[in-house]
Amino acid sequence: MATSPNLIVAIVFALLTVASSHVYFEERFEDGWEDRWVVSDWKKEENLAGQWNYTSGKWSGDPNDKGIQTSEDYKFYAISAEFPEFSNKDKTLVFQFSVKHEQKLDCGGGYMKLLSGEVDQKKFGGDTPYSIMFGPDICGYSTKKVHAIFSYQGSNHLIKKDVPCETDQLTHVYTFVLRPDATYSILIDNVEKQSGSLYSDWDILPPKQIKDAKAKKPEAWDDKEHIPDPEDKKPEGYDDIPKELPDPDAKKPEDWDDEEDGEWTPPTIANPEYKGPWKPKQIKNPNYKGKWKAPMIDNPDFKDDPDFFVYPHLKYVGIELWQVIISIVYPVLFLNYYSHPNQASYKMHAPGEIWDHVRQYFGLR
Repeated sequence: MATSPNLIVAIVFALLTVASSHVYFEERFEDGWEDRWVVSDWKKEENLAGQWNYTSGKWSGDPNDKGIQTSEDYKFYAISAEFPEFSNKDKTLVFQFSVKHEQKLDCGGGYMKLLSGEVDQKKFGGDTPYSIMFGPDICGYSTKKVHAIFSYQGSNHLIKKDVPCETDQLTHVYTFVLRPDATYSILIDNVEKQSGSLYSDWDILPPKQIKDAKAKKPEAWDDKEHIPDPEDKKPEGYDDIPKELPDPDAKKPEDWDDEEDGEWTPPTIANPEYKGPWKPKQIKNPNYKGKWKAPMIDNPDFKDDPDFFVYPHLKYVGIELWQVIISIVYPVLFLNYYSHPNQASYKMHAPGEIWDHVRQYFGLR
């Protein structure tokens, strides 16, 4: 697997039938890769379009394994490739690529996009509509996360869960698994970092249930977890304990003159026996019912769309970035699909070591 001084990528997409997977797109950036990829003219007229380098990077396991990298600071980058159109309906989609930031990155992305329909690749840029965006994004101290964004009815929806990305200068493999039962997994270096339901982890559709706004807390509802102990009694003489005491170590100054200075009194110090106004101790409330919450009811605005994450015309993969400091290398990309949700073969034809880990993780053969 290759890496490089700036950004190197390796890409794979896959869809599987019951018996086997189908690799829809695989890019190792070997000979002929330039025939498959189109560099966009986006930002070219403004002299803000960066150039892609073809390189194995500053360090790599094999100098013959190469990828593409960003090469100029403060530039925009856009490049895309077309693949045979397909739909992920009733299929498990696996989107995976490797990326390396060879320099410490101040601000820049390492994500990729899947696009649908017809795209003018020479005009592909930041405003080009996309279907799925996935991958790491780093900017300053506040943004160091993995994006997982779906487009639905003209709006882009970000994952609500936090998925931290890697921030070192090594190559890392990012994998997004999208299943037909509306579940997903996000892996980094073949270790699952996040998973769950597309319904709950994105605000794509309105929630199925909402709090009943008309519900009121019953008057008899006791939400006090602790109450004063009715058996506790104030000790005799408690109120007679002074807050302060004369300092026993204080000495009358030698030059103190009672006639001129008045009668000397020692300064006071806090009384360690003084505990403040008496309060009975607290005990657990035997009638405590917990914090009251409004009951959940069916959301009248919810209308299910079981295909809200289905894209029937996936056709392009693209990289569109803004780089403050060049640092990204893309060595490998895979796009794979499985047409059975429980298909036991996430075989994607990436370097053997990577996919051995993938197979082990999913219990695949």
